[in-house]
Amino acid sequence: MIAEPEIPTEFQLPQETEAHFSSDTDFEDFDGKIYNPTKVKSTSSKKVNISGEKGKSGNGAKSATGMNRMNGHHQQNGEVENMMLFEVVKLGKSAMQSVVDDWIESYKHDRDTALLDLINFFIQCSGCKGVVTAEMFRHMQNSEIIRKMTEEFDEDSGDYPLTMPGPQWKKFKSSFCEFISVLVRQCQYSIIYDEYMMDTVISLLTGLSDSQVRAFRHTSTLAAMKLMTALVNVALNLSINMDNTQRQYETERNKIIGKRANDRLELLLQKRKELQENQDEIENMMNAIFKGVFVHRYRDAISEIRAVCIEEIGVWMKMYSDAFLNDSYLKYVGWTMHDKQGEVRLKCLTALQGLYYNRELIPKLELFTSRFKDRIVSMTLDKEYEVAVQAIKLLTLVLQGSDDVLTSEDCENVYHLVYSAHRPVAVAAGEFLYKKLFCQKDPESDEGTVKRKGRQSPNAKLIKTLVFFFLESELHEHAAYLVDSMWDCATDLLKDWECMASLLMEEPLNGEEVLTDRQESALIEIMLCTIRQTVECHPPVGRSSGRKVLTAKEKKTQLDDRTRITEQFSTVLPQLLAKQYAVDAEKVTNLLQLPLFFDLEIYTTGRLEKHLDSLLRQLKNIVEKHVDTDVLEACSKTYHSLCNDEYTIFNRVDISRSQLIDELVDKFSHMLEDFLQEDEELDEDDAYQVLSTLKRITAFHNAHDLTRWDLFSSNYKLLKIGIENGDMPEQIVIHALQCTHYVILWNLATVSEGSSTKDRLIMLRKQMRAFCQLCQHYLMNVNTAVKEQAFTILCDILMIFSHQIVSGGREVLEPLVYTPDSSLQSELLSFILDHVFIDQDEDSHSTDGHQDDEASKIEALHKRRNLLAAFCKLIVYNVVDMHTAADIFKQYMKYYNDYGDIIKETMSKCRQADKIQCAKTLILSLQQLFNELEQDLGLSFDRTAPGFSGVKELARRFSLTFGLDQLKTREAVAMLHKDGIDFAFKEPNVNGEGYPAVNLAFLDILSEFSSKLLRQDKRTLYVYLEKFMTEQMILHREDVWLPLISYRNSLLTGDDDTMSVVSGISSRGSSVRSKKTKPATGKRKLPEAEESNDGSWISREHSLQSPLMMQSPQLTSTVMREAKRLRPEEESYMGVYQMPHHQPAVDYNQMSWLIAQRQQEEARQQERAAMNYVKLRSNLQHAIRRGTGLMEDDEEPIVEDVMMSSEGRIEDLNEGMDFDTIDIDLPPSKNRRERNELKPDFFDPASIMDDSVLGVSMF
Repeated sequence: MIAEPEIPTEFQLPQETEAHFSSDTDFEDFDGKIYNPTKVKSTSSKKVNISGEKGKSGNGAKSATGMNRMNGHHQQNGEVENMMLFEVVKLGKSAMQSVVDDWIESYKHDRDTALLDLINFFIQCSGCKGVVTAEMFRHMQNSEIIRKMTEEFDEDSGDYPLTMPGPQWKKFKSSFCEFISVLVRQCQYSIIYDEYMMDTVISLLTGLSDSQVRAFRHTSTLAAMKLMTALVNVALNLSINMDNTQRQYETERNKIIGKRANDRLELLLQKRKELQENQDEIENMMNAIFKGVFVHRYRDAISEIRAVCIEEIGVWMKMYSDAFLNDSYLKYVGWTMHDKQGEVRLKCLTALQGLYYNRELIPKLELFTSRFKDRIVSMTLDKEYEVAVQAIKLLTLVLQGSDDVLTSEDCENVYHLVYSAHRPVAVAAGEFLYKKLFCQKDPESDEGTVKRKGRQSPNAKLIKTLVFFFLESELHEHAAYLVDSMWDCATDLLKDWECMASLLMEEPLNGEEVLTDRQESALIEIMLCTIRQTVECHPPVGRSSGRKVLTAKEKKTQLDDRTRITEQFSTVLPQLLAKQYAVDAEKVTNLLQLPLFFDLEIYTTGRLEKHLDSLLRQLKNIVEKHVDTDVLEACSKTYHSLCNDEYTIFNRVDISRSQLIDELVDKFSHMLEDFLQEDEELDEDDAYQVLSTLKRITAFHNAHDLTRWDLFSSNYKLLKIGIENGDMPEQIVIHALQCTHYVILWNLATVSEGSSTKDRLIMLRKQMRAFCQLCQHYLMNVNTAVKEQAFTILCDILMIFSHQIVSGGREVLEPLVYTPDSSLQSELLSFILDHVFIDQDEDSHSTDGHQDDEASKIEALHKRRNLLAAFCKLIVYNVVDMHTAADIFKQYMKYYNDYGDIIKETMSKCRQADKIQCAKTLILSLQQLFNELEQDLGLSFDRTAPGFSGVKELARRFSLTFGLDQLKTREAVAMLHKDGIDFAFKEPNVNGEGYPAVNLAFLDILSEFSSKLLRQDKRTLYVYLEKFMTEQMILHREDVWLPLISYRNSLLTGDDDTMSVVSGISSRGSSVRSKKTKPATGKRKLPEAEESNDGSWISREHSLQSPLMMQSPQLTSTVMREAKRLRPEEESYMGVYQMPHHQPAVDYNQMSWLIAQRQQEEARQQERAAMNYVKLRSNLQHAIRRGTGLMEDDEEPIVEDVMMSSEGRIEDLNEGMDFDTIDIDLPPSKNRRERNELKPDFFDPASIMDDSVLGVSMF
């Protein structure tokens, strides 16, 4: 670890290294001419001039007024005609080599003019409209030229060629980089050594890279980095050529004196000397670019610039590892891995991948690996998925290079990512896992054992390893995700089903460890997942963005694999089921899913009918032995899959299924008859037999049509007796309800096909209504599980047999429509209130007594959410009355964490169905809460109580759901206020008119919706409010009248329609005023209708405009003064709008009561003239005081903190600014730390070198 982050002062290119190429065919023969016949002699100590002084030569005195032909265009007096070099590169139609060759010819003819073209090329590539003239080029320094170009820079859009959208500009970047690369390659033998062209270009790019103009800085940095890359390539070629020359010289010198050619030795010495001089000059150029550009820009404020620097230094280290692959340069990549932008971190990882991929370079990376390994491991959890993927791939390369670098803890951090929901991350982690655990060479594997199959195959050990890993990961329900993660890299292993079956069937060999019961279950699950992914050809749920379209080759592979699966397991599966696995519910459930992926035609074509009969016998035995629901449903699905009438095996399977159902139904009928005829108490053994048989029938009825067995009557009789006696076992009732539900649905499916008679339709109608009555009775059952089952089935039946059943041309089913009566709706709602809106600790029945078990609590919450969603669906589809939703909506705040999303979505759907009725339901829910408060706290409760504040907060939340478009919600909000006013004055005070109404405090809650009213509706509602008011009420100022005063003032407020009214409550009751926040600049009023004359007093009040209503100029800077903070809920709906040119007229025909109030107000207008005059004076005075305050608040300039605006941009940018000394990458200071782009500055070596900052020691 060094003391400070020094940059390399000089490039020390190796003088003698081994050749990287076998020949030097790209260079002239040593007997030919020297590389740079025109170059001026220079020494290795000569440095590139980057101080801004341009080189002078004889050609520099040439007149620039001559004509010069280049790339098919002319240049005269510094003004470009036809196509410029920038246009040629932008179009990209010409071959870049020919473009560069034309420029070189122009340079040889007049290098000042050609160089001026190149300078203008870089200026124009930055998006600058300015042009560097010949006069400027001759007499101005680079800093002065850059200042001049900055003044002429057009920043209106903020875009420049490297960032402009569109296909043409995307191609421009590659053309720009290619031009620089070809330019250096074509000039590498002479022109780059003339101490003029390269000095000028490097000096210009260095100056531009220090500019505060982003376009200059970005473009010049990219150009400088590509220029550096091209020079590194030249340096590499020089090094190879020097090695070849040295080798030839040594060979010639070692010859005997008689055969030695002295003239050849002299030529080789001269050539080596020339090459050494060229190499020294290239070193100077690279040092100038590295120190002048890279060390500043790799920590630039712009992430794109940082990414360019890191990407190119990775290329240098990979291309010329002898010179660049050392700790002095690797540290920049290590530091930048802490960058805050994912794009830059990604470039670091891709650069390192190129280095670790070459195993010959890994020894040089040992120190870097030890310092930054922990950081790379932590990047596998990066928030940017692509960064995490590349970090895992980098660790895979590190693992391949050296197996002992990564500790077991490091590997475990990657292992668990195979279960990631993001598939690229999981696949990368799966490859890492495969390389680590499954690619180890077994010394015992030789040619003899490789040919073995089954249990003795090499894959047997690997499959066991996979099982062990799956069990140790403790995520046993995610085998499908583990298989998918390794699918791309371990396909052959995962498709070795013969080996898997052998491990399950065959006895272990001598000395081989026997699989435990847990390991066998895991192996069966993994085997099932591999078969499912092979046949379905798509990842598990949550990992696929869309269904993949298979190619012809993939389809053929899929069919071949499916055939192989069928041939393999059609014979093995009955044997596995006949083994001890038949008694293990988990194992048999997974094994029974295998036939779902068979190609059933193979049973016939392969003459495997005897194996099918064996499978059917095993299925029947499993049904008779097991009562587990999962096992029975798996058997039902297997029968359903095999009973496909498209295959010839259908009759064979159908007969087996029918025999099984006959036995089950006969057994159930006889047992039920005996069970129900017993007068004494129910016997537990008989109850168990009835239950087990009923569970089997129910499982099969789910997937199979058992209508011909007429199960409705027996189940109905069982359920009816259960209601009469009340002692029916819980599970019997639950499964009887479920089985009867399936009977109804299968009958409906038969009727819907249109082939049934009218009598069948009438019978179904009777069965459905009778069953609904039974379910309604079971809603009153003492057992919670029974009530939940009855509730769920009722919701499903009401939804299925609602008015929507006749849609889609099914009018024949209209007699089946069933609308629940008020009593049923009330009982359903009571169930929701009693069993859903409860505290977690109260739900003792659903969790089976395991309140402390988190998994049980989550499962219970999931069940309650399903119950609530089922009832809300009835509300949304208008099966039950919408007003029943009031009891749901009022729970929004209290149970927001558990059911907030469901209730909010229900509100949204109800509003889409009927805006006015939804608004009435919302206000009804608030009224119910208010009545509950009065019952709990008394009629004269304190409005500062938490309960009242909670109701008011709920009202504010309801108000936010109306959105910003007040025209769409106008009628609904108006009706909401009308109902609220009626409720507030509905019940007068028993003490007389001088006392406030009982519900007057509700107006305080209602004021939360005032911001959603249009101004003319506020006036109309104010008139409607005055119907209930007397003159004595207006004069009262006591606390009990504050809700009326607050609501009245909210209707008189019209300056800011989007802000929620906050009532001020004075402890002394002296005055109340609604608080207002300062509107944002440029904010307009919401659309309103034409104002009528009766609101003229309000119009006069609003005629007092403040400067806030003036439109402010548009600003382009991103550094703005922080706006005044509002409540988060207010921020969600406050915005900036534009005043419409035409205000829509109000349609009062839709609100008759508003018209009536308007007419009454006109009739009383003369009588209230004196009162209005008093109001006018007081409100005008109040508005003037308020307007003055707003103007005083707005006296400070709005653009006080703006760095650069669209007006006067050039003067602000250049005032007091010295472009020769600008360096935005000075050591961290307070001002720099305050910049948003660099918080914190992870790119400053001074901070990174401090172990307390990153905890990483450096080189």
